Amino acid sequence: MTYSRRSFVIHSLSATGALAASGLALAQTAAPALVKDTDANAVALGYKTDGSKTDVKKYPKYAASQNCANCALYQAKAGDAAGACPLFAGKQVAPKAWCSAWAKKAA
Repeated sequence: MTYSRRSFVIHSLSATGALAASGLALAQTAAPALVKDTDANAVALGYKTDGSKTDVKKYPKYAASQNCANCALYQAKAGDAAGACPLFAGKQVAPKAWCSAWAKKAA
């Protein structure tokens, strides 16, 4: 069976479109990235991935018992590796993290 240049181009474009569509689907299902301590919003809120490393002189309201897992803004199930926070749209925060917007979760 011989292929013409026209059929080669059509098949190549079809294959390229299928690959692009599958890559887009994979990108949409991937978990959001974690917030980094160096992100602009994180710096502004005093966010630390490890809450125990919070500067208590700069953030005197910090207490060792406070972390994202027990914050009212944290949106994850118990035991999840990370969860959403409305302050960091499109990214997730670690449950052991802390920021100055911490608010006690209702019991």
